[in-house]
Amino acid sequence: MEYAKNILETIGNTPLVQINKLTADLPCMVLAKYETFNPGNSVKDRMALKMIEDAEADGRLKPGGTIIEGTSGNTGMGLALAAIVKGYKCIFVISDKQSKEKMDILRAVGAEVVVCPTDVEPTDPRSYYSVSKRLGKETPNSWYVNQYDNPSNAKAHYESTGPEIWKQTDGKVTHFVVGVGTGGTVSGVGKYLKEQNPDIKVWGIDTYGSVFKKYHETGIFDEKEIYPYVTEGIGEDILPENVDFDIIDGFTKVTDKDAAVYTQELAKQEGMFLGNSAGAAIKGVLQLQKHFTEDDVVVVLFHDHGSRYVGKMFNDDWMREMGYID
Repeated sequence: MEYAKNILETIGNTPLVQINKLTADLPCMVLAKYETFNPGNSVKDRMALKMIEDAEADGRLKPGGTIIEGTSGNTGMGLALAAIVKGYKCIFVISDKQSKEKMDILRAVGAEVVVCPTDVEPTDPRSYYSVSKRLGKETPNSWYVNQYDNPSNAKAHYESTGPEIWKQTDGKVTHFVVGVGTGGTVSGVGKYLKEQNPDIKVWGIDTYGSVFKKYHETGIFDEKEIYPYVTEGIGEDILPENVDFDIIDGFTKVTDKDAAVYTQELAKQEGMFLGNSAGAAIKGVLQLQKHFTEDDVVVVLFHDHGSRYVGKMFNDDWMREMGYID
């Protein structure tokens, strides 16, 4: 009999799927690392489990403890699934710009959800960074995950996602393109791939309102770059320790409108019902066209599932209100 002993054993080994219509004008092959096949429907399942296992191993997370984290939704889902199997409670702090679906899904898997305002400084006591840290200090027998600076985040992708991409492409991958948020995916996968072949190029997808692109190019953390944006899960107004800028060859920024429109296009033209960051990622690939040749194999990672965005990017009334479609 072939079966998994619990839901956590189904994490990883996600497929590579060729993109055909949206990339028809590109000279190269474009393959999507399709992370929605994870049980929590996102790439974050990988690092959530790794962070929990490492915290258990060194005693930071104790039996019957409470897991506390600030999340845009997907890391929370991965942590919640592992917590159910392993017997922990969860408190997740989320900003009010995240979709209602994400909040509802976290509550559906038994987590307590605390909602904080988006449009405040990271150091503001009301921000989701500050609130999650405070709850970590105040809650007995708790562990504050801190995915932004937790090295187990990038390590998960170095140990699983990177090797999978290398094996699935038979070592022919030439470019890796991914949205950058906490930095764990781009840094872990990028490190592994460049160890196999230093000529592989790693590109990060950033959004307008985020500091990554300018910081990578100039070394300047420019607060004037920071303003609220709609795209979920990528970009930051801080510099997470997990972002290894030395591994990243460059960034391209994608507008909120393009990210939303291409999220719909992936569904309508490729049959890929994916999240908002996937729209940003595929538009980023198109923007990088001049960097690709006919011999290249470009792998773009798609983070999460369209079910999290039914009230937003897949709702034409919302898209019209935002001015994204006529």
